[in-house]
Amino acid sequence: MKRWVINRPDENIVKDLGARCDLSPLVLKIMVSRGYKTLDSLADFFNTPELQDPFELNDMQDAVDAINEAVDRFDLICIYGDYDADGVTATAILYNYLECLGANVTYYIPTRDEGYGLNENAIRSLCDKGVKLIVTVDNGISAIEEAKLIKELGMSLVVTDHHQPPDGLPEARAVVNPHREDCVCSFHDLAGVGVALKLCAALDGGSYEAVMEQYADLAAIGTVADVVPLKGENRSIVRSGTELLKNTENRGLLKLLELNSLSGGKINSTSIAFMLSPKINAAGRFASALTALKMLISEELEAEEMASELCELNSRRKQAEAEIISEIKAQIDENPDRLLDRVLLFAGKSWHHGVVGIVAARVAELFGKPCVIISIDGDGAARGSARSFKGFNIFKCFSYCADLLERFGGHECAGGFTVAEQNIGRLRERILAYAGGEEKMPVVELCADKMLTREDLTVGQVESLSLLEPIGAGNPKPVFAVIGAKVQRVTALSQGKHTRLDIAYQSSVLTALCFGKSPQRLAVFSGDTVDMMVNLTINEYNGTKTINLMIQDIRLSGVNQQKALAALGSCESFLRGDELSPKLAGLMYPDRNDFLRVYRAIKTYISIPLDMLMCRMFTADMNFAKTKICVEAFVQAGIATIDRCGGVVSLVKDAQKTDLESLEIMKRLKEVMRGGSINERK
Repeated sequence: MKRWVINRPDENIVKDLGARCDLSPLVLKIMVSRGYKTLDSLADFFNTPELQDPFELNDMQDAVDAINEAVDRFDLICIYGDYDADGVTATAILYNYLECLGANVTYYIPTRDEGYGLNENAIRSLCDKGVKLIVTVDNGISAIEEAKLIKELGMSLVVTDHHQPPDGLPEARAVVNPHREDCVCSFHDLAGVGVALKLCAALDGGSYEAVMEQYADLAAIGTVADVVPLKGENRSIVRSGTELLKNTENRGLLKLLELNSLSGGKINSTSIAFMLSPKINAAGRFASALTALKMLISEELEAEEMASELCELNSRRKQAEAEIISEIKAQIDENPDRLLDRVLLFAGKSWHHGVVGIVAARVAELFGKPCVIISIDGDGAARGSARSFKGFNIFKCFSYCADLLERFGGHECAGGFTVAEQNIGRLRERILAYAGGEEKMPVVELCADKMLTREDLTVGQVESLSLLEPIGAGNPKPVFAVIGAKVQRVTALSQGKHTRLDIAYQSSVLTALCFGKSPQRLAVFSGDTVDMMVNLTINEYNGTKTINLMIQDIRLSGVNQQKALAALGSCESFLRGDELSPKLAGLMYPDRNDFLRVYRAIKTYISIPLDMLMCRMFTADMNFAKTKICVEAFVQAGIATIDRCGGVVSLVKDAQKTDLESLEIMKRLKEVMRGGSINERK
């Protein structure tokens, strides 16, 4: 269960700003809710800023001098990139720009097996090929030893990067990075491709006109893909790039857009993030990032062929994800108690390294817990990727386990590492020990900009939300709370893959769509009163426009969120074996009538998701924990089954009668009520 946070914009501020600007009331309320409470702050957001002088960036002039000298001497220059979409687009931009200058230029992108950034083997190989100058894009800021090697081999180095610098900078002709402590630039959150774009502008004498006209489309893709905040200069880059994409002359991009049925108004930051970027990333994840790079820089027919290949690689990526998740579900079925861990850890043989990060994110979202996914190679080495939430710092967790790891890196919400296979068991224990020392683990939050009102529900107001584009990191798609909607009809869509709800809300009849959940999994019925967190979209059919609600989360009205989350936390603590007070144990102990009520509810609905069952059973004397204990007892007794991944509870046909009080779970709970220790029984 997610914690809902519903913001309430100050109406007085909204009214005051509304009298002094022409933004729609709905957009104003969203902006005030997000902290934009003055005209100046609104102007800073909506007025697309000019890109600042590229020479604001430290060492930019030195970088330009080094590159121009190499161009003049016809020295071989290597653009050294990265295998993700940011690195690939940055490489494509700088390579193409220098090639158009007549430079003697090549490129190098390491494979995922080589790892991120400069490496010794690649450097020596480039030296053997006659490279005189290496220019990094989207990497290099931490390459201290590699920079020394480059100098020893008689080559020069220019670093352009956007990652956080270490304590010392690499020895190079220039180190261009907006995050340098001594950098006085006005905007620091550029993606790697943004830094590369500024380098091209600097090489063009400081003017952005030509480079934006030529490369803004690629820069927009890399910026969106790298999930940097879409504010300030990033907003300018993505806005310009999105418009250029609609009329791009890049042969590979044209084919990629065609294959994804994207044109005109369908091309925006959201379609870039979910339809274009994954295809470009798929090359680096599943084959070679060079496929994506060549697609972007080639003017020949092969660019179209490579666009098709990227789509095929992306399909293979999805299949690999599905296979890994299927194996994880099998591990959970074999040992359901693993889901009680504060941090989930799953490992498997030969899971594809290129997708374990995506799988970690999906599993973390599915179960609402930090997650670590490890792929074990045939040689006994293993690589892991982790995803977390604000409130549990996964990098600090890895630091706590540093003696077990061969290498690791990351930040609060994501990280990666390598570990010997024989240490995986100890690593899990250490991670759980670290998590056990946390007073509270984070609960995943879903934040609404405001509660939806009747005044918001006009086509004009919803269409005005396009002013917020580009949508992405730092400027998310608006979310609205719908409280107390009456369900009038439930309809299955696409053979039951999705669900449509017709609802009555604020004197309006609206359509609410829930993708990825069948009516059975949604477990909402005609006559129910529900609360929802939704996005708003416009549907146009035969020239008529209507408002659709896109459901992000849904629950029955009347549930006390604070009590529900507290009850679920206490229940999980008990099931995990943590210390629990007798008072809390008493609050979750079900009597015979409680068991009967839960049994009858499951029987009525045949099969029902546990979260919705708990909502339906919620009363003053029937909390979430008590309902969950009843279900766990039924499962232990063989009376019911539960799909631990989908959460659906079903009764077992012709199950034998069982004395529920004699079950182990009930004995344990009763012992805690009497003041016994769970840990003593372990």
